[in-house]
Amino acid sequence: MVDRHALSDTADVARLQQRGMIIGVAGLVVGAIASILQPDQFLPSWLIGFTFCIGLSMGCLALLMTQHLSGGQWGLVARRVFEAGSRLLPYSVLLFIPIAIFLPKLYLWARPEAVHADEILEHKAPYLNVWFFLIRAAVYFLIWWFCAHNLNRWSVQQDRGELGVTEADTRRFRVISAPGLLAYVLTMSLAAIDWLMSLDPHWYSTIFGFIIVAGQALCALSFSVAILAMLAESAPMSTVLRAGHFHDLGKLMLAFVMLWAYFSFSQFLIIWAGNLPEEIPFYIARLRYGWQYVSLLIVVGHFFLPFLLLLSRDLKRRPRLLARVAWFIVAMRLIDLIWIIAPVFNQDRAFPVSVANVAIPLGLAGVWLYLFAGQLRRRALVPVNDPYFKEMLAHGQPAGH
Repeated sequence: MVDRHALSDTADVARLQQRGMIIGVAGLVVGAIASILQPDQFLPSWLIGFTFCIGLSMGCLALLMTQHLSGGQWGLVARRVFEAGSRLLPYSVLLFIPIAIFLPKLYLWARPEAVHADEILEHKAPYLNVWFFLIRAAVYFLIWWFCAHNLNRWSVQQDRGELGVTEADTRRFRVISAPGLLAYVLTMSLAAIDWLMSLDPHWYSTIFGFIIVAGQALCALSFSVAILAMLAESAPMSTVLRAGHFHDLGKLMLAFVMLWAYFSFSQFLIIWAGNLPEEIPFYIARLRYGWQYVSLLIVVGHFFLPFLLLLSRDLKRRPRLLARVAWFIVAMRLIDLIWIIAPVFNQDRAFPVSVANVAIPLGLAGVWLYLFAGQLRRRALVPVNDPYFKEMLAHGQPAGH
């Protein structure tokens, strides 16, 4: 049995927090220097970092709600990781403030002179205007915070033995998670339109929001697998995690890789076959000026390579190998966001990706990782009072390292 009095902190989490601080400081320092040399790159790079960080937090929240709905053991072992990530939503709100302040520098539709000179922007003005944009963002954040706050609050009370210690009493988690998951897909799809797709207000895609939602789930799941693999080598998680748990998580990673690829290829195929002048510029901009090489990297690194590796049953049952694939997918998610955002601002450049495009997102992600480790250290690493905990312990065989 697991010692219930030794579940709150490990040296691995402390090292993770230290690494987050190093990455955060280094990234922000390099990003600041790069932004001084190229001031026009600061806000686009900040938007990339914001999108990456909120994707991690919201992906964790979505997986947390999915776990409460499914009751799967794959999610119970990772629940503390999901909860810690979801509690960093306020950090993303802080990152959004510079975007809200400098909207006209990022978005063409936020410039009155541009709207008056463009018939299409005038037609979209009832939706794409500064105040309605900010109101929608506030509504998104409030809905997400409501779900994350209540699920985490009840989880704390479950740890204290005050509620949720019987199967019947866990219903309250599902009551929030069912509508919450639906609200997440809807609001995040709208947020993707607001924050990313409207960077080019003349372009549109009906499937773009689903691509972002699938990418967030894949990124958060891969991050969680990497963290669990790190924790699996020391107590208390070494007595909890089994090879079967990693096998289940690896299969879910494979499913999300294919889901993201399906959505992404569907968007490309429909737009390319339609050949409409208001749609194809999105891909044309990413197939020239050096962006074609980044596009090829995403096709290979975001789909083909993870897909082929995750087909291996042996790899999915070996935490260290699975963690390497997971970290690689997280890195590819950042590259994909750079590919989505940066071409709007970086056309006709000798090298399409600026230093700031990489350094600032890494710096913000490093701060997120530092805060995440701090949140993870505050709670027991496993929900020992959850009524499904004993069943989780019996699942699978001990994980091989």
